[in-house]
Amino acid sequence: MYSIDKLKEYLENKDVKPSYPRLKVLEYLLRYQNHPTADQIYNALVNEIPTLSKTTVYNTLHRFVESKVATPVCVDGGETHYDATVNEHGHFKCQICKKIFDFDIDLEKACEKGLTGFEILNRSINYKGFCPNCVE
Repeated sequence: MYSIDKLKEYLENKDVKPSYPRLKVLEYLLRYQNHPTADQIYNALVNEIPTLSKTTVYNTLHRFVESKVATPVCVDGGETHYDATVNEHGHFKCQICKKIFDFDIDLEKACEKGLTGFEILNRSINYKGFCPNCVE
């Protein structure tokens, strides 16, 4: 689905050194798009990369966030999840199955009354509720 050469080129364009663990973390984020936590990524990759450490995964994700390769997602104040979709969009977390879903939203048109004089560094819209599969 994603060639190693394309992943390397993408990371290099973001000024991120394309080490093997970084390439595999990026490949995982792009392939599964399930908003995983660092621990979930580690558990998914450690059999393939026996020398992988949780510290490497955490450091890789931190670097990805700094370079806008991934965005952190905190819907309910719990664990941080990661998303390879870096354009502005919203997240919905189902309270039953715990899945996080992306949805399109125009954050430029979001109401920001009461913030005159504030410098906004990040916008995020998060909803919690029940997905269609869990409502049935």
